[in-house]
Amino acid sequence: MRAPSLGRVTAVLAPLVTILVTFLVLAVTLLVVRPPAHSSAQGVSPPPAAGVRREVRIGAPGVPSVLDPGAALEGTIPLIARQVFDTLVVWREGSTEIEPALATRWTASRDGLVWSFTLREGVRFHDGTPLTSTEVAASFERQLQPEAQGTGRAWPALLRGAPGVVKEFRTPSPRTVQIILSQPYSPLLTVLAHPGLAIAKLSTAADGTGRLVGTGPYRIVDASGGRLALEAISGHWAGHPRSERLVFLEVSTDGQAEAEMDSRSLDIWFPAGPPRRTEGALSTPGLRIGYLAFQTEKEPFSRKPLRQAVAAALDPAVLGVTLDRAAVPLQSFLPPGVWARREGSPILGGSRAMARTLARENGWPRESKTTLLVSTQTAPLDLPKLAEAIQLLLGSDSMRLSVQPEPEPAVRTLLQAGAYDMALAEATVAGGDPHLLLFPLSTSEGATKGPRAMNFSFYRNPRLDDVLIRASQLSFRSERQRLYRRAQALLAEDLPWLPIYVRLHWAVTRSEVKGLRLHPTGFHRLDTVSLDPSAR
Repeated sequence: MRAPSLGRVTAVLAPLVTILVTFLVLAVTLLVVRPPAHSSAQGVSPPPAAGVRREVRIGAPGVPSVLDPGAALEGTIPLIARQVFDTLVVWREGSTEIEPALATRWTASRDGLVWSFTLREGVRFHDGTPLTSTEVAASFERQLQPEAQGTGRAWPALLRGAPGVVKEFRTPSPRTVQIILSQPYSPLLTVLAHPGLAIAKLSTAADGTGRLVGTGPYRIVDASGGRLALEAISGHWAGHPRSERLVFLEVSTDGQAEAEMDSRSLDIWFPAGPPRRTEGALSTPGLRIGYLAFQTEKEPFSRKPLRQAVAAALDPAVLGVTLDRAAVPLQSFLPPGVWARREGSPILGGSRAMARTLARENGWPRESKTTLLVSTQTAPLDLPKLAEAIQLLLGSDSMRLSVQPEPEPAVRTLLQAGAYDMALAEATVAGGDPHLLLFPLSTSEGATKGPRAMNFSFYRNPRLDDVLIRASQLSFRSERQRLYRRAQALLAEDLPWLPIYVRLHWAVTRSEVKGLRLHPTGFHRLDTVSLDPSAR
């Protein structure tokens, strides 16, 4: 057979070579043009698609025109401050356990009086100046000035006054700051994650006025009545935010929020209570609990079996219906999300027969002289309605009582005087540390009648006092956890007060909103939020 000529081979191969070269050129072009991929650990978001809005509009009540992170313990101010100012440590997602933030490491001295924090390298304030230990100390000292004091501020509430348990600050090196305490105070580490204790630098604006700047993922670019606009910064240590801008708008009513969400001028709404709108609604248990206090110094609730009878008679399912969407029943002495919470046997509910037997054998008063003190507050939670549900549940098990509704100031006065039998009260784990709920509500220190009373049960147990005092003085987290769980076991045994409910934090979002995760503190991380137009 005769071999094919060179011309015939060339004619056959030429089209194939052309196709191969075209493919190689296209591949090289894609490699050059396509941006490099980044892992989520690097915290860098892909560039937005054309026409995608990177501004998220957020409605909330009480939007400030000037942002001072230490000005409020709860509400909208610390929520916004969480986005602008960083803290030394930060709460983990979904809990009040802590993890590194501006501080990457920390240690406590053996006596618990000196806490040393090593600062993260390369962090800068929004005005371009570097973060140093001197600036951290100055930020804390600014909160101790007389002009920075006032009702509702974070520092005195979380650190037992101003200066409270803090004695001084030291800066042994540019990257090491020390907090010196006047007495051991182990909740320090947890409460340092509160936005009210964030690091802020006093800077001079272009117009010569002073302003506070932070190191957070967003900086303030515009502020006016009822409006505060934030812009993402590049190079934040935790990565670039998903949205380029956050705009907070004053929205205080359901009707206003619904209208603005329907017109697409609002993406997220954080209402003060349960929203009327259910579409796109999210909720999570917060840190504010409701509890039933027994006056343990007088009859009939000086007798533990009668306190046990009340706990057995309270059906959480019935309470849940009464609480509606404002709260959910609580079956532990700490709300979900608070570290060191003891999981175990439910506190409320049980055998109806046991409730009746305990009441009968331990002398529940036959006449309806036993009273349940309750505030007349009806929003966001209808407390008189809840009290009536408790009255019905106890009455069905032959434990009669009458409901005593009073205005809130009168309720507090009666509680502090111990002039009641049972009472519905509320308390908050303000800084996310179990000490800030269990200690004031349960130890002898708060059981003195008068304006300083916080233990409204006037319950005294030396064993519980010892456990809670030791837990408040230790710096070892694992040992503190063991002691707090032991304290909750002692409370479950004696039942000086009963946890009834935990209030919910709410948000309402449009379908395009992605990445919103609610936090038990109510100070949600918003640098993970973005808009997905394909979800309309």
